[in-house]
Amino acid sequence: MNKSDLIDAMAEDAGVTKAAAKKALESFLGNVQGSLKKGNRVSLVGFGSWSVSRRAKREGRNPQTGKTIQIAAKNVVKFKAGSDLQSSVN
Repeated sequence: MNKSDLIDAMAEDAGVTKAAAKKALESFLGNVQGSLKKGNRVSLVGFGSWSVSRRAKREGRNPQTGKTIQIAAKNVVKFKAGSDLQSSVN
């Protein structure tokens, strides 16, 4: 399922227009992104939670040459599925 499929499904389930569903989805995604950018955690009980963690700089290897390279430190987004979501797919 891609973004447009999700918008179509949301519009049908909620009985709203596709434009309203698109606006709601974009608002949700923007708010999650904004919260994570500030370093906050986003949690939807039963569905899951998103958080940001810091990955330290480290050494890696170029697979073509085998040379050691430095990989810069960066922030990464993590998602942990909630119990309801996890049980629904198993």
